[in-house]
Amino acid sequence: QVRLRESGGGLVQPGGSLRLSCAASGISFSFYSMGWYRQAPGKQRELVATITSGGNTNYARSVKGRFTISRVNAKNTVYLQMNSLKPEDTAVYYCRGQWQDLGYDYWGQGTQVTVSS
Repeated sequence: QVRLRESGGGLVQPGGSLRLSCAASGISFSFYSMGWYRQAPGKQRELVATITSGGNTNYARSVKGRFTISRVNAKNTVYLQMNSLKPEDTAVYYCRGQWQDLGYDYWGQGTQVTVSS
C-alpha cells in the first residue's frame, strides 16, 4: 500500500521557519520525482517545489530564495525547509510522488501551515 505522510505543519509567526517532512512507503522512492504543493482557502492547488530522482529542483517564483526542497533516499523522505514565512504562505501543504514514465502519481493527506501573528 502506497502512503505519503506529511508532518511538521503548524502555526508560526511571520518571518519564522518551519520544516515539513513527507515520509513515503510502498514505493521505490529513489525513482520518484517528489514535490510539495499547497492550497489556500478558496484557491487552486499550486506547485511549491519539486525535486527529481536525480536531485534537480524547481521552485515557484513566490517561494524562491525562501524555501528549500531536499530528499534523503535512504529515509524515503522529502523535506521542505520554509524560511521567512509570510501570511500568504498559509495553506494546506501536500506531498506528491510521481513516476511519470509508468504513470504513477500519489498524494499525501496534507498538513496545515498557518502564518499569523
